[in-house]
Amino acid sequence: MMEKLSDTIVNHSLKIKKNEKVLITSESINAKPLILSLIKKINQVGGLCQVKILDSDINSKILEGANKEEIDLISKMNSFEIDLFDAFIKIIYVDNEYNGMNIKKDIRKELDRKNHKSNEIKINEKKWVLLNYPSNTLASKAHMTNSDFNDYIFDVMNVDYDKMAEDIKPLKKLLESTDRVRIVAPDTDLTFSIKDMPIIPCTGECNIPDGEIFTAPIKNSVNGKITYNTPSPYHGNIYNHVSLEFKDGKIVNATCDEGDDKINEIFDTDEGSRYIGEFAIGLNPKILKPVGDILFDEKIIGSIHFTPGMAYKEAYNGNDSDIHWDLVLIEREEYGGGKLYFDDKLVRENGKFVLDELKHLNLK
Repeated sequence: MMEKLSDTIVNHSLKIKKNEKVLITSESINAKPLILSLIKKINQVGGLCQVKILDSDINSKILEGANKEEIDLISKMNSFEIDLFDAFIKIIYVDNEYNGMNIKKDIRKELDRKNHKSNEIKINEKKWVLLNYPSNTLASKAHMTNSDFNDYIFDVMNVDYDKMAEDIKPLKKLLESTDRVRIVAPDTDLTFSIKDMPIIPCTGECNIPDGEIFTAPIKNSVNGKITYNTPSPYHGNIYNHVSLEFKDGKIVNATCDEGDDKINEIFDTDEGSRYIGEFAIGLNPKILKPVGDILFDEKIIGSIHFTPGMAYKEAYNGNDSDIHWDLVLIEREEYGGGKLYFDDKLVRENGKFVLDELKHLNLK
């Protein structure tokens, strides 16, 4: 399974060519088996590889005491790496979900500002892939034994992405001809337009695991209310039952169990943080429930995510922001159900596509 995953990353996701320079960054030495496997695969195709171990606890401590000079140094290092390397593999290791919670808001904001340009280059002009390595913390959050979670995580990451890319084509075609989208679920009734917006299938290119199709709403077209039903991590905190009300594209009211003031601080980050940068449909057939990590939860079959903040350049609706917060609503029956309409036509009910040309995308 490790070798198959490494082959997917090197040859499918990144398509590494001879002499291309690859930086592997891992948040823990515990990911060493995958790192070694990746190095082997990169060497086989003639790529050049370097590895950086960036412990999340150590990194948090550095940032907690950071000053202007330290932020400048971090930004320069980040820019240097982006200029030097052609491709990036980031391995996340969740040791403690709350590492980073003591980093001051103004430090985060200044880091985001200083790194904004170089990160845009990385996302839009370089090759990159992001994935999680199994940890005891993630296993606990998923209510699974460590052994079972290890098997699970490699299983969902190693889906057949070539088949997924073929299966997703009818949905892409339908979305390309759609103007008005409506999402209905408990405490949710939301409408917006995606007319003439690019539709982007995600089948193992940048995120592992993968399995979604995304676009962005016309910026000022969003109206109504959405209430998300999965826990939503953000900067070392977890937010539950996030509920957003929109008028002409803008979030005019935001609530959650953890307190309205706390969540509104996030949406006051900048002007773009109260507008939506992404609408996506989750399609990974092996991801059925939240595990508290967005790389998995946004791919849940029968879900959507509706994302405040930055719009990706592939489907750019004009919204820029230092945040991009994927928030997930599962519409399968066991999570309260829901309906998805395209131009007033029912397309999906309780997480299952009802159109014949899309039924092959349903959970078997």
